[in-house]
Amino acid sequence: MITLTEQASLKVKEMLAAENDPNMFLRVGVRPGGCSGFTYGIGWDKEMKEGDETFTQDGIKIVVDQDSYLYIKGTEIDYKDSMMGGGFSIHNPNAIASCGCGSSFKTALAKGKEEKCDD
Repeated sequence: MITLTEQASLKVKEMLAAENDPNMFLRVGVRPGGCSGFTYGIGWDKEMKEGDETFTQDGIKIVVDQDSYLYIKGTEIDYKDSMMGGGFSIHNPNAIASCGCGSSFKTALAKGKEEKCDD
C-alpha cells in the first residue's frame, strides 16, 4: 500500500481541485537513474495501465505501476510547508540507501542505474 500523511492528502486534494478533471488521479512510480540507482516520480494521470496497483485514501485515487510497486510497497508520502517553499517527501521502508536530496534510492533487491550526482 502507498499512503499519504494528512498534510500530503490535503495538498494533493488542493492540487487535484486545481486540475478540474474528475478523471485525474495521482500516479506514483520509480525509474532507473539518480545518484543511488532509482528516482521517484509523482504526477497526475488519467489512464490506467495493465497491472496497475490502485489505492484510495481520503477520496484520492493513488495508482502505482506493477514494476514500481515492488520497490515502493509500504511507502508514505508527506508534504511540508516552509519559509523556503513546500514539497513532498517520500519515506520508503524498502530503501537501504538514498542520496542527499532524497529523490534517489536503492533497495536490497535492486540497485537500479546509478548516475553521477549534480552537486
